[in-house]
Amino acid sequence: MRQTLLYRSANGLGPVWKRELERLVPSLEVRIHPEIGRPEEVDVALVWNAPPGLLSSLPNLKLVISLGAGIDHLLATPGLPRHLPIMRLVDPYMIAQMSEYVLMQVLRLHRRDLDYAEQRHARIWKELPQMPTTERRVGVLGLGQYGADAARKLRALGFAVAGWSRTAKALDGIQCFHGAEGFAAMLRRSDIVVCLLPLTEETKGLLDRRAFALMPRGAMIVNVGRGAHLVEADLLAALESGQIGGAALDVFREEPLPEDHPFWRHHRILLTPHIAAVTNPVTCSPLVADALMRLREGRELRDIVDLERGY
Repeated sequence: MRQTLLYRSANGLGPVWKRELERLVPSLEVRIHPEIGRPEEVDVALVWNAPPGLLSSLPNLKLVISLGAGIDHLLATPGLPRHLPIMRLVDPYMIAQMSEYVLMQVLRLHRRDLDYAEQRHARIWKELPQMPTTERRVGVLGLGQYGADAARKLRALGFAVAGWSRTAKALDGIQCFHGAEGFAAMLRRSDIVVCLLPLTEETKGLLDRRAFALMPRGAMIVNVGRGAHLVEADLLAALESGQIGGAALDVFREEPLPEDHPFWRHHRILLTPHIAAVTNPVTCSPLVADALMRLREGRELRDIVDLERGY
């Protein structure tokens, strides 16, 4: 049975995806947008930031796959066919990448990298007091597959780790909070807060002045969720007042970050261009191939999004 998949992303990796998927599924034809061919022949769409109307123009579409773990870009797409299953890519390679990034930035904040950078620019040679990892309290917002992996690896380094999720969860060696009351409690005990939440209506703007005020003075932020989780003006104000001591940011409300944005030049912000976990065609293609086979055989699909929850 022949299947047709439409690939759409601006990252230029279409030919790599085509090569890998057609190797794994010989009966598959991969078309790279904007070369759609006959729209009625497309069974599956593998997309990131699909143009408005693209998905609704495919009358026989059976499955939409997000080119990444997040699906907020799809939920914001005008004309998204809500009756179709939407799959997100949950790749162990990407989970490992994300945890690497989180550990790197937490360690940089913990080991006072921002302070030493300031000393370097001022040509000051001075040893600063260093807190042990056992005394540094790290809180992870979001205990899905990404957050749970990062929390466990932070715990393995010796940090005092807690986690927060919408509903109750349990992880060995990690203090778990949930719900609105638990959110405030976790912030109050956390010196470094890592955001790994999905973006939903409930989580937009969650990192705001009210959240910062609950945290210990001088606490720090790592945001690898989505830019819309963070109220940028509130972070700048909290950094100015000293309530927040520093931040490591990989995601932003507007990407690429505008050249005149104050984050670029802020001495208490570590900044990277949305690279914490990058979708890898070689490691993710088997996940897509498995979904294609399951679709063909009428078997249950994996990692399907609950549209009501938004993840």
